[in-house]
Formats: sequence, C-alpha cells, structure tokens
Amino acid sequence: MPTIEEQLRVIQSGDASIVPLDALKSKLASGRPLRVKLGVDPTAPDLHLGHAVPLRKLRQLQGLGHVVVLIIGDGTALVGDPSGRNSTRPPLSPEQIDANAQTYVEQAFKILDADRTELVRNGDWLRPLDLSGLLRLASNFTVARILERDDFSKRYKSQQPIALHEFLYPLMQAYDSVQVRADVELGGTDQLFNLLAGRELMEKMGMEPQVCLTLPLLEGIDGVQKMSKSYGNYVGITDPPDDMFGKLMSIPDALMERYFYLASSLPPHEVEQIVAGLTTGTLHPNLVKRQLAADIVTSYHGEEAAREAEAAFDRLFKQRELPEEIQEAGLSLACGEDGLVYLPAVLVELGFAASAGEARRLIDGGGVKLAGAALTEGGYRVEPAVIDGAVVQVGKRRFARVFKA
Repeated sequence: MPTIEEQLRVIQSGDASIVPLDALKSKLASGRPLRVKLGVDPTAPDLHLGHAVPLRKLRQLQGLGHVVVLIIGDGTALVGDPSGRNSTRPPLSPEQIDANAQTYVEQAFKILDADRTELVRNGDWLRPLDLSGLLRLASNFTVARILERDDFSKRYKSQQPIALHEFLYPLMQAYDSVQVRADVELGGTDQLFNLLAGRELMEKMGMEPQVCLTLPLLEGIDGVQKMSKSYGNYVGITDPPDDMFGKLMSIPDALMERYFYLASSLPPHEVEQIVAGLTTGTLHPNLVKRQLAADIVTSYHGEEAAREAEAAFDRLFKQRELPEEIQEAGLSLACGEDGLVYLPAVLVELGFAASAGEARRLIDGGGVKLAGAALTEGGYRVEPAVIDGAVVQVGKRRFARVFKA
C-alpha cells in the first residue's frame, strides 16, 4: 500500500477537503483497507460528469487499496435530500426509485472496480425501523442542531415551509454510516452537514467516527453555472461519443485543469504535469483539450469510439464538412399567406428549439444555417423550394435534412 503522504496527495487532488485531516492520517496509519462510503439517492435515471465526480474519487481510493461501500438510497429517496433546496422535494414512487437505481448502478460501474465495491441498499435497514427505533435515532439530535443547516436556516428565516419529514433526512444518512461502519464518507461541498451528522451519530453510538471528504461541484461546459440538465450545460455519461467529444471541446480553456482533476481517468501526477505544461506554454491548449475529451469519451465508450468521435469532430469543424450521417425529417413545410415557410416553426418541429421565440433568438444570433448559409437577423421566412431537401443546421452539432412530407 502507498505511503500516507502518497495517499493524501491522491485523496486531496481536485480541491478535496478533509474533516478532520488528523483523523484520516490516523486511519491510514493503521495500514488496513478503509471502508469508504458514498450514498446516492436514485432520483434521476441518467448521470452527467458532475454526478461522476465522487465516483472518480472513489475509483482513486480503490486504486490505493481501499474498499468502496456504495449505498443506493432506496430508503432515503422516499424523503428526498433537502440539501441546497428552497422547497420540499416531490416524493418518488418505489417503482421510479427501482428503475432509476438500476440505471445508476449500470453507469456507476463504468467507473468503479466491481471487485472492490460493496453494493447495498439503505432501505434494508431503514424500512424495518419501527416507531421506537426512529424515536431513539431522532433523540440524538436537537432541533437547534438541525436548523444549523444552511438551507433549513434560510427557509426558516424566510418563512418558507419545511416539512417535518425533511428533518429526518440527515439522521437517516447518518444512520447509514453506522450500519456500514464507514471510515470515510464522500459528498459534495453542499453535503458537509449530512456528513458531519454521520460522524456525530457514530461517536454517540460508541464507534470510531468517520472522516468527511467533500468534493467541489463541477462547472458545466459554459464555465459559469454548476453542471446541470436544467442549465443545458451538461455532458451526460450516456451521451453519444460524437456529442460528448464535441461538448468537451467547447469548454473554456480555464476549465481544463478542473475537468482533468474531477472528470478524467488520469492520475493526479499526470494531471500536474499537464497543468505545468499549460502554465509554461510548452503544451498547446487545443491539443490538451483533445487529450481531455478523448480520455473522457474512452472512459465511457472505449478507445475506438473516442478515435471515431475525434475524426468526426475534425470533419465537422476543421474540414468544415457535414457529418456522414444526417437525420432526415419529413415536415409539413406549410406556407403562410405570403407563400413562404416560417422557419421558427420548422426548428420547433425538428426539436431544435423549444418554442418559436427561442427559434427566433437562435436565428437573430446567427446560430442557424440553411443549406450552409447563415440566416440573418429577422430572416424567418424562406421560399419552399429553398428549404425542401436542404440541410438545416443549429449551432455546431445539430443537423437535419428536411423534406416536404
């Protein structure tokens, strides 16, 4: 097993925070494999690179010889994690939870080493808790302690509703740590309260408390907001290789270091060399970004898919060629009273815009091409003969050849 210093270098890479650090050093000094816990509530079926950040850290810890305990929160998901929320989460049905959990596990094991992973469900110990067991668990925390949570405190002060069952969530997550005898628990920076609750409960139950390891939230490809489907700035783990490669090539140069540390499969010492090369100018940013995109695509789709995705990117962006495969769409191409086709309606029908208003904004911003020519501001109407059989392009990656149905 690597030395304590070598392990800490890996564990702390990517701006990870350890609370308390001395406790982790003590656990590492024991020389035994640590039990590293991550609890995930299957509230959505598909993961993006932001969700994968803790999984990447877990894989590094497995490489150091430690054991991962992956907890599928089919019990806690019935409550819903209130972290960072300003309202109560809507409940999920058991059927939704089971379906999401299956998809999550399939995607998680694209990253984790299955031989060094214990997969458990917290419903196995949370559901059997009777009223007396739940009361005993709740007696370990005060209302004042729970209200120390930033999101609860803000909602309370602004007189926004807090459902009583939401107070139980950090207790349930803490009880998970007791059940699996966690040495370390991972979570995002917004999870620190829940992680500390686990440490507190283990101590009150006479156990050696866990260490809290928090990881930063990954920014989306826009470089501004955190990665989220609601912001449209995400790279999905199940995205097609071409889309994944293209999205990653669009990230700002300033984000490359963060993506290498948090989203790539490269070990920290290699990332440090790349960052040094970028800083001194010995490495070209475009080549480094290609390396990043290829590494991430390879992680989820394999080397051959990554090579093909890079070749498709070059055909499209370097050689200015159209993709080899373009979807064909038979549309109404209905004409207005002026005998012209209204392009915003075409974009909506293709699914390239959510509304006519969004489509007009895309056109006005120069983001729409028809037959290879960019449309000008206000160019919403065209002759039927011009669009019938032509390629419509929105942005850099969406294409369709349209025909009159």
